[in-house]
Amino acid sequence: MKKRLGVGFIGSGFNARFHIRSWIGVRDADVNGIWSPTSEHAEEAAAIARSLRVGEARVFNSIEDMVSSPEIDCIWLCGPNDRRIENMEAVVHALKAGKGNLIGIACEKPLARNVAEAARMVELVEQAGVLHGYLENQLFTPSVTRGRSILWTRAAALTGRPYLARAAEEHSGPHMAWFWRGELQGGGVLNDMMCHSIEVARFMLTEPGQPRGSIRPMSISAQIASLKWTRPEYAEALTKMFGKEVDYRNKPAEDFARATVTFADEHGHRLIAEATTSWSYVGPGLRLSMELLGPEYSLSINSLDSGLKLFFSRRVTGEAGEDLVEKQNAEQGLMPVVGNEGSEYGYEDEDRYFVRCFIEGKQPEESFHDGLAVTELLMAAYMSAEEKREIEFPPPNLASFVPAVARGEWKG
Repeated sequence: MKKRLGVGFIGSGFNARFHIRSWIGVRDADVNGIWSPTSEHAEEAAAIARSLRVGEARVFNSIEDMVSSPEIDCIWLCGPNDRRIENMEAVVHALKAGKGNLIGIACEKPLARNVAEAARMVELVEQAGVLHGYLENQLFTPSVTRGRSILWTRAAALTGRPYLARAAEEHSGPHMAWFWRGELQGGGVLNDMMCHSIEVARFMLTEPGQPRGSIRPMSISAQIASLKWTRPEYAEALTKMFGKEVDYRNKPAEDFARATVTFADEHGHRLIAEATTSWSYVGPGLRLSMELLGPEYSLSINSLDSGLKLFFSRRVTGEAGEDLVEKQNAEQGLMPVVGNEGSEYGYEDEDRYFVRCFIEGKQPEESFHDGLAVTELLMAAYMSAEEKREIEFPPPNLASFVPAVARGEWKG
């Protein structure tokens, strides 16, 4: 068992940098490497790590070089969705060639763009013979973990298990062009963000100490729509921001999605998870909300119910930014401030957990298999939305299903 791990990042964008900035809460590992197809971005991410003193990160010329380096023990996969398989295959190819000795691989959400790709990711990590983790930060938010522990220990133990979970993630739209393109991202907001909401609801409904499979999905009903970004003025705005490849007049992706999943517990009791996600929400910024209800209790979380709020009058002017909250939409008025986004969104506890599992040689509870299970639910949701009906789970042909949004055939 090693006393300290060296971590290499595949990807250097917004998500990877969130992890790097959150590494100040990780004691047993250093960010030692970055690889990205854009070397300039990789250099910027490595400089952030060095400036925060969370590792002497250097830029590698290839994934193979990074895997082969003796200073790299684990990989954090944080690249774009359409490169997920390609990047994972490069890691596994290097390991099979004897060019590295990794302990673990952690992959950002979603695990893949569809079930076939997610199954391939599981196959590859099992071929590699390493420990593996599915990076779902919302499971590690302090309000979720603390609330779940108290509720199950004090309330559910006396009055019965919770039976209804609601989770939502909403903001005004992604930062990068590829997120908006269904064929690259794998869909729209449902694939991008409902992976969070479905998994955190599933987590809250699962009894602590029991496997996630102890509650079984029975049916799913879903709806998708483009409420804002296909309107002519907003479609034009997207093209101006990201270029002609983001064309919401002809090839839109959904900016709103909702799903209701019915589960059964070990005794056959019905449990319900409701998930809502949106790129068409306009408010202070990113809003994460969660509710859990049981026979004699309830839990409620809202990330914008911050203990810190600022008010700026009309005379306080400046450039637009995200210094108060992620996806910030205003610079004036009464605005909530998220004091430490890395901590409050769960990144610090998440990274600390996976590092600790890898350093102890223990398979994390949240694994690639959970990423596959989430992808199956997301694809079943797309199937339900396309067929405009509730469907039993698992539906036929789920393994080969690709949403119309991802095929470029959905018209909004």
